[in-house]
Amino acid sequence: MTPSPLPRYPAFMSAPEPTAAPTGVAVRVRGACRVFRSAGEADVVAVDGVDLSIAAGEFVAILGPSGCGKSTLLRMIAGLEPLDAGDLGFGAGGGAPKNALAYVFQDAHLLPWRDVLANVALPLELQGRASGERRDAALRAIAAVGLADAARRHPAQLSGGMRMRVSLARALVTEPRLLLLDEPFAALDEITRQDLDDQLRALWAATGMTVLFVTHSIAEAAFLAERAVVLTRRPARVVLEHALDLPAQRDAALRGDARFAREMSVLYEALRRGNGKAA
Repeated sequence: MTPSPLPRYPAFMSAPEPTAAPTGVAVRVRGACRVFRSAGEADVVAVDGVDLSIAAGEFVAILGPSGCGKSTLLRMIAGLEPLDAGDLGFGAGGGAPKNALAYVFQDAHLLPWRDVLANVALPLELQGRASGERRDAALRAIAAVGLADAARRHPAQLSGGMRMRVSLARALVTEPRLLLLDEPFAALDEITRQDLDDQLRALWAATGMTVLFVTHSIAEAAFLAERAVVLTRRPARVVLEHALDLPAQRDAALRGDARFAREMSVLYEALRRGNGKAA
């Protein structure tokens, strides 16, 4: 079956209105726990009794202190870590639809001997898709992240921001219904990071996929998400679930808006509480 084209708009200079018909998959987490055990050492409880309900097509940011278990929770949702207790379900049927999930790591993890086009096409190659189909879908994904002129470059020829765009394109090429991102822009300079935030927000608005985004940045969470979940220090528990009262259309000017500052303040105070600090 030939995949439908990714949305086409020029390098996300302005974000389209959110889609009226979300294509994303809902996620339900109930009582999720993860305990790391090592012989001769004390057990480490990383995640303890976390409940989350994420609607289809929602963009949710997950915040928390360093080492609190944010990435572990995301990996549990992705199926990369087991649940030691609790349960996890997707959509109406509970099971994750085949090829519906994509994961973007903190590092781009590109294959250095492959050019951008071949790196982005890799997931489709692993699925056994025909070469022409892989090429067309990869070119669409590369164009969608603003790298159409870099398809034949190799990772060593790319900046850090460009490598993360390639990683994002590789995740998008399968047209996921659920996109999980683990601090993908944390190592980038602020201008590049904000540019990629703009692009990711626009991609979400255009496709209607469900997005879960782990970040340390309060500003990034407030700008990107419709709702923020704040976790305590380890073991991770939910200290706040907060719907962000911000407009659907978001641009650089919003970051200087009083409403944006107010939402950042709410998240900051929750982080302090979650880290055991007095309000």
